[in-house]
Amino acid sequence: MSWLSSISRTRTPWLLLALTAFLFEATALYFQYAMDLAPCIMCIYQRTAMLGVLIAGLVGAINPANTWLRLSGLATWLVASIWGLLLAREHLVMQTTTDPFAFVCEFEPNFPVPLHEWIPGFFAATGDCGNIDWQFAGLSMPGWMQVIFAALAAAAVIVTCASLFFKPRVC
Repeated sequence: MSWLSSISRTRTPWLLLALTAFLFEATALYFQYAMDLAPCIMCIYQRTAMLGVLIAGLVGAINPANTWLRLSGLATWLVASIWGLLLAREHLVMQTTTDPFAFVCEFEPNFPVPLHEWIPGFFAATGDCGNIDWQFAGLSMPGWMQVIFAALAAAAVIVTCASLFFKPRVC
């Protein structure tokens, strides 16, 4: 547990978290632009949650020895990954439900500021939430995002608990 509690106090794991989230964002853009898979509103929300994980990694990497920055990074990581998990789960239900009126897929994101107008290449939704345009190993995109966000959330819970409840070993 000492090793786990020290993870959040060093810069490399935070940068690795940011890099992982960045690669997922780049993959989303590859799917959108190279594979011509139009993102729906739920995809955009999940993309935004992953952006939260990226920001958490960058905040934690600024100065992991600073308690406030470290706790801010941990809280952002935890909230963003759980939010992404819930969004992916809802999106998966939208794709698998047999009731066409159970869920409505909006066309414009409901952000506090018009990100879809400011950066439409990243935040504009043009797809349908119910379509399954891509699958790998039997899982659609939100299925894989549910797995990814569950892993990120589990890691966030473990690292946060270790950071809060165990003291790192001093050599």
